[in-house]
Amino acid sequence: QVQLVESGGGLVQAGGSLRLSCEASGSIRRINTMGWYRQDPGKQRELVASVTSGGSTNYADFVKGRFTISTNNVKNTVFLQMNSLKPEDTAVYYCNFHITYTSGSSYPTWGQGTQVTVSS
Repeated sequence: QVQLVESGGGLVQAGGSLRLSCEASGSIRRINTMGWYRQDPGKQRELVASVTSGGSTNYADFVKGRFTISTNNVKNTVFLQMNSLKPEDTAVYYCNFHITYTSGSSYPTWGQGTQVTVSS
């Protein structure tokens, strides 16, 4: 079993910055992809950014140039640096790891979510 622990959310004024982190611990053989999603109440969860084990990144158009995803593979941690935040970035942010476990099975796992609120 794997646990994902998120931190770094909070309240910030428009134009400000926040850095989210998500660390995985447990019976991990390999982390295949790591990503961040966000969800507003009443809306579908949407991809913000992702990174593969090979280092390839993918960003949603609405965060390109403002957000940066990075990793510390030794610590099984993914970060999301969020700059130039806008009120429309307000949401609960979830990390998602696609993990191959020591058992050999492979499936995605979600963090508990962290609230990001951007005031105008």
